[in-house]
Amino acid sequence: MKAGFYLGNHTYAVQEIPDRGPESDEVKIRVAWCGVCGTDVHKFQGKNGASIVIPPIILGHECSGTVVEVGPECRHFKPGDRVACDPSYGCGKCEWCQKGFPNFCETRHGVAKGFADYVFPPEQNVYHIADSLDLEAAALAEPLSCAIHGLDLLHMQSGTTVVLYGMGAVGSLMLQIVMLRGPAEVIVIEREPAKRKLALELGATSAVCDSEIEAISKKKNFDYVIECIGLHSTMEQAIHVAGKNAKILLFGLGDPEKPISFNQFEAYTKELSIYTSYLNPHTTGRAIRLLESGQINTRRIISAELSLEEVGAELKTLENVRKGKVMVRLSGEH
Repeated sequence: MKAGFYLGNHTYAVQEIPDRGPESDEVKIRVAWCGVCGTDVHKFQGKNGASIVIPPIILGHECSGTVVEVGPECRHFKPGDRVACDPSYGCGKCEWCQKGFPNFCETRHGVAKGFADYVFPPEQNVYHIADSLDLEAAALAEPLSCAIHGLDLLHMQSGTTVVLYGMGAVGSLMLQIVMLRGPAEVIVIEREPAKRKLALELGATSAVCDSEIEAISKKKNFDYVIECIGLHSTMEQAIHVAGKNAKILLFGLGDPEKPISFNQFEAYTKELSIYTSYLNPHTTGRAIRLLESGQINTRRIISAELSLEEVGAELKTLENVRKGKVMVRLSGEH
Protein backbone atom coordinates (compact mmCIF):
# COMPACT_ATOMS: atom_id res chain seq x y z
CA MET A 1 0.00 0.00 0.00
CA LYS A 2 1.09 3.59 -0.64
CA ALA A 3 1.44 6.33 1.96
CA GLY A 4 2.53 9.97 1.89
CA PHE A 5 5.29 10.70 4.41
CA TYR A 6 6.85 13.81 5.84
CA LEU A 7 10.51 12.78 6.08
CA GLY A 8 11.89 15.88 7.75
CA ASN A 9 13.81 18.84 6.31
CA HIS A 10 10.82 20.00 4.21
CA THR A 11 10.73 16.71 2.34
CA TYR A 12 7.62 14.74 1.34
CA ALA A 13 7.61 11.37 -0.42
CA VAL A 14 5.15 8.65 -1.35
CA GLN A 15 6.43 5.26 -0.25
CA GLU A 16 5.27 1.67 -0.33
CA ILE A 17 4.62 0.18 3.10
CA PRO A 18 3.40 -3.31 4.06
CA ASP A 19 -0.34 -3.89 3.95
CA ARG A 20 -1.91 -5.73 6.87
CA GLY A 21 -5.18 -6.84 8.35
CA PRO A 22 -6.93 -5.15 11.27
CA GLU A 23 -6.05 -5.96 14.86
CA SER A 24 -8.70 -7.11 17.34
CA ASP A 25 -10.64 -3.85 17.72
CA GLU A 26 -9.57 -2.15 14.50
CA VAL A 27 -11.51 -1.28 11.38
CA LYS A 28 -9.56 -1.42 8.11
CA ILE A 29 -10.79 1.38 5.88
CA ARG A 30 -10.00 2.00 2.22
CA VAL A 31 -9.47 5.75 2.23
CA ALA A 32 -11.52 7.64 -0.34
CA TRP A 33 -10.57 11.23 0.50
CA CYS A 34 -8.39 13.03 3.01
CA GLY A 35 -8.25 16.78 3.59
CA VAL A 36 -5.02 18.76 3.87
CA CYS A 37 -5.13 20.47 7.26
CA GLY A 38 -3.16 23.44 8.50
CA THR A 39 -1.42 21.07 10.91
CA ASP A 40 -0.15 19.05 7.93
CA VAL A 41 1.37 22.27 6.61
CA HIS A 42 2.89 23.04 10.02
CA LYS A 43 4.40 19.55 10.19
CA PHE A 44 5.90 19.91 6.72
CA GLN A 45 7.42 23.20 7.85
CA GLY A 46 8.93 21.45 10.87
CA LYS A 47 6.73 23.23 13.42
CA ASN A 48 5.01 21.64 16.39
CA GLY A 49 1.33 22.50 16.43
CA ALA A 50 -1.52 20.30 17.61
CA SER A 51 1.01 17.44 17.91
CA ILE A 52 4.75 16.93 18.19
CA VAL A 53 6.56 16.37 14.89
CA ILE A 54 8.93 13.37 14.88
CA PRO A 55 9.57 12.32 11.26
CA PRO A 56 9.10 10.10 9.40
CA ILE A 57 5.33 10.38 9.80
CA ILE A 58 2.37 9.68 7.54
CA LEU A 59 0.47 12.94 7.09
CA GLY A 60 -3.29 13.45 6.95
CA HIS A 61 -6.05 12.89 9.48
CA GLU A 62 -9.29 14.22 7.93
CA CYS A 63 -10.41 11.08 6.14
CA SER A 64 -13.39 9.08 4.95
CA GLY A 65 -13.75 5.80 3.13
CA THR A 66 -15.21 2.30 2.96
CA VAL A 67 -14.72 -0.55 5.42
CA VAL A 68 -12.93 -3.53 3.86
CA GLU A 69 -12.27 -5.68 6.94
CA VAL A 70 -12.89 -5.61 10.70
CA GLY A 71 -11.09 -7.13 13.67
CA PRO A 72 -12.70 -10.00 15.62
CA GLU A 73 -13.81 -7.76 18.49
CA CYS A 74 -15.61 -5.21 16.29
CA ARG A 75 -19.38 -5.31 16.64
CA HIS A 76 -20.77 -2.31 14.79
CA PHE A 77 -19.13 -2.31 11.35
CA LYS A 78 -18.88 -4.63 8.38
CA PRO A 79 -17.20 -4.60 4.96
CA GLY A 80 -18.90 -2.14 2.63
CA ASP A 81 -19.92 0.35 5.32
CA ARG A 82 -19.28 3.99 4.41
CA VAL A 83 -17.51 5.77 7.26
CA ALA A 84 -15.62 8.80 8.53
CA CYS A 85 -12.91 8.84 11.21
CA ASP A 86 -12.09 10.74 14.36
CA PRO A 87 -8.28 10.88 14.19
CA SER A 88 -7.36 10.60 17.88
CA TYR A 89 -8.57 9.15 21.15
CA GLY A 90 -7.75 9.29 24.84
CA CYS A 91 -6.70 6.44 27.10
CA GLY A 92 -9.95 6.65 29.08
CA LYS A 93 -8.06 6.22 32.36
CA CYS A 94 -6.05 9.37 33.09
CA GLU A 95 -7.35 12.32 35.12
CA TRP A 96 -8.38 14.31 32.06
CA CYS A 97 -10.18 11.45 30.34
CA GLN A 98 -12.04 10.73 33.57
CA LYS A 99 -13.12 14.38 33.73
CA GLY A 100 -14.51 14.19 30.19
CA PHE A 101 -11.65 15.98 28.41
CA PRO A 102 -10.04 13.34 26.15
CA ASN A 103 -8.42 16.14 24.14
CA PHE A 104 -6.14 16.70 27.15
CA CYS A 105 -5.28 13.02 27.57
CA GLU A 106 -1.75 12.51 28.86
CA THR A 107 -1.19 9.67 26.34
CA ARG A 108 -3.50 10.74 23.50
CA HIS A 109 -3.22 8.49 20.46
CA GLY A 110 -3.32 9.66 16.83
CA VAL A 111 -4.69 6.95 14.57
CA ALA A 112 -5.82 8.28 11.20
CA LYS A 113 -2.66 8.69 9.04
CA GLY A 114 -4.99 9.45 6.17
CA PHE A 115 -2.51 10.06 3.34
CA ALA A 116 -2.52 6.32 2.69
CA ASP A 117 -4.50 3.69 0.83
CA TYR A 118 -5.78 2.25 4.12
CA VAL A 119 -6.17 3.38 7.72
CA PHE A 120 -6.70 1.19 10.79
CA PRO A 121 -8.50 3.16 13.52
CA PRO A 122 -10.06 1.45 16.55
CA GLU A 123 -13.79 0.91 16.28
CA GLN A 124 -14.52 3.71 18.77
CA ASN A 125 -13.07 6.23 16.31
CA VAL A 126 -15.19 5.18 13.32
CA TYR A 127 -18.59 6.66 12.43
CA HIS A 128 -21.25 5.47 10.01
CA ILE A 129 -22.33 8.00 7.41
CA ALA A 130 -25.58 8.10 5.47
CA ASP A 131 -25.65 6.83 1.89
CA SER A 132 -26.80 10.31 0.88
CA LEU A 133 -23.59 11.94 2.16
CA ASP A 134 -20.78 12.20 -0.38
CA LEU A 135 -17.54 10.63 0.88
CA GLU A 136 -15.53 13.70 -0.07
CA ALA A 137 -17.82 15.88 2.03
CA ALA A 138 -17.67 13.34 4.87
CA ALA A 139 -13.89 13.83 5.10
CA LEU A 140 -14.64 17.35 6.36
CA ALA A 141 -16.32 15.96 9.48
CA GLU A 142 -13.08 16.37 11.45
CA PRO A 143 -12.44 20.10 10.81
CA LEU A 144 -16.16 20.78 11.17
CA SER A 145 -16.20 18.98 14.53
CA CYS A 146 -13.29 21.16 15.70
CA ALA A 147 -15.20 24.29 14.69
CA ILE A 148 -18.31 23.06 16.51
CA HIS A 149 -16.29 22.50 19.69
CA GLY A 150 -14.80 25.97 19.51
CA LEU A 151 -18.18 27.60 18.99
CA ASP A 152 -19.70 25.55 21.82
CA LEU A 153 -17.28 27.18 24.25
CA LEU A 154 -18.77 30.60 23.48
CA HIS A 155 -22.40 29.63 24.21
CA MET A 156 -23.34 32.04 21.44
CA GLN A 157 -26.66 33.82 21.79
CA SER A 158 -28.92 34.61 18.85
CA GLY A 159 -29.56 38.19 17.78
CA THR A 160 -25.96 39.28 18.37
CA THR A 161 -23.16 40.80 16.30
CA VAL A 162 -20.35 38.47 15.26
CA VAL A 163 -17.00 39.27 13.66
CA LEU A 164 -15.15 36.42 11.97
CA TYR A 165 -11.56 36.62 10.73
CA GLY A 166 -10.57 34.48 7.76
CA MET A 167 -12.35 32.64 4.96
CA GLY A 168 -9.95 29.79 4.52
CA ALA A 169 -11.30 26.27 4.78
CA VAL A 170 -11.98 26.26 8.50
CA GLY A 171 -13.21 29.86 8.51
CA SER A 172 -15.71 28.96 5.80
CA LEU A 173 -16.98 26.07 7.91
CA MET A 174 -17.07 28.23 11.03
CA LEU A 175 -19.10 30.91 9.23
CA GLN A 176 -21.73 28.38 8.24
CA ILE A 177 -22.25 27.06 11.76
CA VAL A 178 -22.27 30.63 13.11
CA MET A 179 -25.12 31.39 10.71
CA LEU A 180 -27.09 28.49 12.18
CA ARG A 181 -26.95 30.16 15.62
CA GLY A 182 -29.17 33.04 14.45
CA PRO A 183 -26.92 36.11 14.67
CA ALA A 184 -28.30 39.55 13.85
CA GLU A 185 -25.15 40.50 11.94
CA VAL A 186 -21.98 38.74 10.82
CA ILE A 187 -19.00 40.75 9.60
CA VAL A 188 -16.22 38.78 7.93
CA ILE A 189 -12.66 40.11 7.84
CA GLU A 190 -10.79 38.92 4.75
CA ARG A 191 -8.18 40.51 2.47
CA GLU A 192 -8.85 38.40 -0.64
CA PRO A 193 -11.72 39.75 -2.80
CA ALA A 194 -12.77 36.26 -3.94
CA LYS A 195 -13.03 35.11 -0.34
CA ARG A 196 -15.04 38.17 0.65
CA LYS A 197 -17.43 37.27 -2.15
CA LEU A 198 -17.64 33.70 -0.80
CA ALA A 199 -18.42 35.02 2.68
CA LEU A 200 -21.43 36.90 1.32
CA GLU A 201 -22.57 33.83 -0.61
CA LEU A 202 -22.45 31.79 2.61
CA GLY A 203 -24.59 34.29 4.50
CA ALA A 204 -22.35 36.98 5.99
CA THR A 205 -23.93 40.42 6.32
CA SER A 206 -20.77 42.13 5.10
CA ALA A 207 -17.15 41.33 4.30
CA VAL A 208 -14.37 43.87 4.72
CA CYS A 209 -10.58 44.14 4.95
CA ASP A 210 -8.81 44.17 8.31
CA SER A 211 -7.87 47.81 7.68
CA GLU A 212 -11.56 48.75 7.82
CA ILE A 213 -12.70 46.93 10.95
CA GLU A 214 -11.33 49.30 13.60
CA ALA A 215 -13.42 52.19 12.28
CA ILE A 216 -16.50 49.96 12.29
CA SER A 217 -15.76 48.84 15.87
CA LYS A 218 -16.07 52.43 17.06
CA LYS A 219 -19.68 52.51 15.85
CA LYS A 220 -20.82 49.00 16.80
CA ASN A 221 -20.37 46.73 19.78
CA PHE A 222 -19.04 43.37 18.62
CA ASP A 223 -20.44 40.65 20.89
CA TYR A 224 -18.32 37.80 19.54
CA VAL A 225 -15.03 37.86 17.66
CA ILE A 226 -13.75 34.62 16.12
CA GLU A 227 -10.22 34.48 14.70
CA CYS A 228 -9.69 31.64 12.20
CA ILE A 229 -6.36 32.67 10.67
CA GLY A 230 -3.70 32.29 13.35
CA LEU A 231 -1.61 35.31 12.38
CA HIS A 232 0.02 37.37 15.11
CA SER A 233 -1.52 40.59 13.76
CA THR A 234 -5.08 39.31 13.35
CA MET A 235 -5.18 37.67 16.78
CA GLU A 236 -4.08 40.88 18.44
CA GLN A 237 -6.54 42.95 16.40
CA ALA A 238 -9.37 40.53 17.22
CA ILE A 239 -8.87 41.24 20.92
CA HIS A 240 -8.56 44.99 20.35
CA VAL A 241 -11.78 45.44 18.32
CA ALA A 242 -13.97 43.26 20.55
CA GLY A 243 -16.82 45.12 22.21
CA LYS A 244 -17.89 45.43 25.82
CA ASN A 245 -18.61 42.09 27.50
CA ALA A 246 -17.48 40.34 24.31
CA LYS A 247 -16.31 36.77 23.93
CA ILE A 248 -13.28 36.14 21.72
CA LEU A 249 -12.33 32.78 20.24
CA LEU A 250 -8.73 32.44 19.05
CA PHE A 251 -9.35 29.42 16.85
CA GLY A 252 -6.57 29.81 14.28
CA LEU A 253 -3.38 27.91 15.10
CA GLY A 254 -0.64 30.47 15.65
CA ASP A 255 3.12 30.09 15.67
CA PRO A 256 3.97 28.32 18.97
CA GLU A 257 7.19 30.33 19.25
CA LYS A 258 5.61 33.78 18.83
CA PRO A 259 3.35 34.82 21.71
CA ILE A 260 0.83 37.57 21.14
CA SER A 261 0.25 40.58 23.39
CA PHE A 262 -2.74 42.76 24.18
CA ASN A 263 -3.67 45.72 26.33
CA GLN A 264 -4.75 44.20 29.62
CA PHE A 265 -6.34 47.43 30.83
CA GLU A 266 -8.49 47.66 27.70
CA ALA A 267 -9.57 44.04 28.17
CA TYR A 268 -10.27 44.77 31.85
CA THR A 269 -12.51 47.76 31.16
CA LYS A 270 -14.45 45.82 28.52
CA GLU A 271 -14.73 42.66 30.66
CA LEU A 272 -13.52 40.55 27.75
CA SER A 273 -13.55 36.76 27.83
CA ILE A 274 -10.83 35.15 25.69
CA TYR A 275 -11.21 31.52 24.65
CA THR A 276 -9.10 29.03 22.79
CA SER A 277 -10.16 25.55 21.69
CA TYR A 278 -8.21 22.34 21.27
CA LEU A 279 -9.27 19.46 19.02
CA ASN A 280 -12.80 18.07 18.88
CA PRO A 281 -13.94 16.25 22.03
CA HIS A 282 -17.39 14.66 21.69
CA THR A 283 -18.38 16.56 18.52
CA THR A 284 -17.65 14.21 15.59
CA GLY A 285 -21.11 12.66 15.58
CA ARG A 286 -22.73 16.10 15.57
CA ALA A 287 -20.53 17.18 12.66
CA ILE A 288 -21.56 14.16 10.61
CA ARG A 289 -25.25 14.74 11.29
CA LEU A 290 -24.85 18.37 10.26
CA LEU A 291 -23.18 17.35 7.00
CA GLU A 292 -25.93 14.80 6.39
CA SER A 293 -28.56 17.50 6.90
CA GLY A 294 -27.26 19.41 3.88
CA GLN A 295 -26.86 22.64 5.86
CA ILE A 296 -23.10 22.84 5.23
CA ASN A 297 -21.87 23.69 1.74
CA THR A 298 -18.61 21.77 1.35
CA ARG A 299 -18.44 21.89 -2.43
CA ARG A 300 -18.03 25.66 -2.47
CA ILE A 301 -14.96 25.66 -0.24
CA ILE A 302 -12.91 22.91 -1.95
CA SER A 303 -10.14 24.55 -3.98
CA ALA A 304 -8.38 21.49 -5.43
CA GLU A 305 -8.40 17.69 -5.63
CA LEU A 306 -4.89 16.25 -5.74
CA SER A 307 -3.33 12.82 -6.00
CA LEU A 308 -1.07 11.53 -3.24
CA GLU A 309 1.92 12.22 -5.47
CA GLU A 310 0.90 15.85 -6.05
CA VAL A 311 0.77 16.71 -2.35
CA GLY A 312 4.50 17.38 -2.00
CA ALA A 313 4.48 20.25 -4.48
CA GLU A 314 1.37 21.71 -2.83
CA LEU A 315 2.99 21.65 0.62
CA LYS A 316 5.87 23.70 -0.81
CA THR A 317 3.84 26.30 -2.71
CA LEU A 318 0.51 26.28 -0.79
CA GLU A 319 -1.02 27.52 -4.04
CA ASN A 320 -4.38 25.82 -3.49
CA VAL A 321 -4.27 25.72 0.32
CA ARG A 322 -4.40 29.53 0.31
CA LYS A 323 -7.57 29.43 -1.80
CA GLY A 324 -9.60 26.94 0.25
CA LYS A 325 -9.73 23.27 1.15
CA VAL A 326 -7.39 20.88 -0.64
CA MET A 327 -8.63 17.30 -0.82
CA VAL A 328 -6.31 14.36 -1.45
CA ARG A 329 -7.83 11.70 -3.67
CA LEU A 330 -7.03 8.13 -2.60
CA SER A 331 -9.68 5.73 -3.98
CA GLY A 332 -11.70 8.77 -5.08
CA GLU A 333 -15.01 7.07 -4.28
CA HIS A 334 -18.00 9.29 -3.70
